Amino acid sequence: MIALNKHSFEGKNRLTEAKEDRLRARDSSLDLDAESLHALAEAFVQLGTEYFAEVPERRVFPDLAGSDLQLRFDEPPPQEGAALKTLIEDCRDVIAGSRHNGHPRFFGYVASPSTPVGAFADLLASTINPSVTSWRSSPSATQIEQTVVRWLGVLIGYDDNAHGILTSGGSMANLTALLIAHRNRSNSDVAETGIQNSGPRMAIYASDQVHFSIIKAADILGLGHQSVRLLPTDDRFCVDVTAMRAAIERDRQQGLKPFCVVGSAGTAATGAIDSLSELGKIAREYDLWFHVDGAYGAPAAMIADQKLAFAGLELADSVSLDPHKWLYTPVDCGCLLFRDAGAARKTFTAEADYVKVHELAEIESFAFWDYGIELSRRFRALKVWLTLKYYGTQRIAGAIAGDIAMANYMAECVAADSQLELLAPVQLSICCFRQVPAKLRTEIEAAAADAERAAVEAKINRVNEQIMYRVQRGGQAYLSNAMLRGKFALRACIINFRTTRADIDLTLQTVRDVARQIEIENGA
Repeated sequence: MIALNKHSFEGKNRLTEAKEDRLRARDSSLDLDAESLHALAEAFVQLGTEYFAEVPERRVFPDLAGSDLQLRFDEPPPQEGAALKTLIEDCRDVIAGSRHNGHPRFFGYVASPSTPVGAFADLLASTINPSVTSWRSSPSATQIEQTVVRWLGVLIGYDDNAHGILTSGGSMANLTALLIAHRNRSNSDVAETGIQNSGPRMAIYASDQVHFSIIKAADILGLGHQSVRLLPTDDRFCVDVTAMRAAIERDRQQGLKPFCVVGSAGTAATGAIDSLSELGKIAREYDLWFHVDGAYGAPAAMIADQKLAFAGLELADSVSLDPHKWLYTPVDCGCLLFRDAGAARKTFTAEADYVKVHELAEIESFAFWDYGIELSRRFRALKVWLTLKYYGTQRIAGAIAGDIAMANYMAECVAADSQLELLAPVQLSICCFRQVPAKLRTEIEAAAADAERAAVEAKINRVNEQIMYRVQRGGQAYLSNAMLRGKFALRACIINFRTTRADIDLTLQTVRDVARQIEIENGA
């Protein structure tokens, strides 16, 4: 505990007196009396507690149309306040109209459940409501964020003394990383003269499975989509390092300036992990910035038997990872780690009188705006800090290992079913498969020409598109999709500590039932 001296208590008494004076002076205050505040807190804690208990029993996706929700929530601004009972009923309707990412059979995208600890941490963070711009604006929050950043660097085996910044998510982390990379590998002072005067076109190298935020970042930075070289992948959907080396050489010969290699530590589509060691060697050989997009997969490096898959992560100049993905903390919370704080500061340092730092001690003069894009920032670190402290890293790692085990179990079930086909190896916790009806399987086996085979593949794709939509709207389970080598995949991303083998079995049975219903409708 931080010690409070006599002067602290005297100051507290003066604050209490000032509060009483303020309440007497303003009848319209938004402050609540003790009884009203207790009732509000009790009602919302009860609502959250009920939700955590009931989420496994809910439909994953609401049985509602967009017009239903519009009718319910599209209303004029309220002129008068509503009773607490009314607000709670409104919130119950919000819950009823939500897709439940915390449901044990929600396997769409890369969206994890929140732990209760993380949810209540967010409540406290919003209660304190600091704007985490600098130490002077939020001393505790600044120190906790710096601690969390260092913890994350340790946990994934990147750097025990990593620097970094928490962001809204992986997209912002990747954008920030590429901006730092570009400014540190540019031939000119782009901040002063603009990108149009920065010399030859600069290029980024990544796999054709890389997250689209990398391509989007190139656009935002003014480099253009054509500056991103998307390179082919192998049968595990990992980048072909030989093709990358050839692309870099080719661009250099043509007068372009390669500046960044991006490795994926868990792609969004299949969970593929590139050969980070090989990419790190290429980056060092050509003096390129090496960024690893581990927004989804990097936390799995905490697990002992996964460390070999992430070998080379420690070579990166920067790494993105999202605690709100696989550390089970509430949205929003991404992270960018880097070793060279000077490189980041060089990119973002700007001066303005209203943010000028006057503190003399080095630790107290720290400002996050020197290392990232945002000025106003939420207290994101508290939910990560409390989640790790409450559960401990071993328990969190065990939950991640359990998710990986569930994905492998699903793959085994798919392989054992003659009408299901696995479309990618399971490397982390994503299982991609499709339904191939017996009739279409016979047709594709009999197809003699490429055109015939393509026509049958198109039919199989359409069937699986229908399956995905119906499974999602059915409410029993939720799958997303990926397009792999022209094949429409049903994609299950399992990052949920509530998921069991029974949930996997029920999800696959739902797929089979929906597929059979489609066959009946088509006269099969």
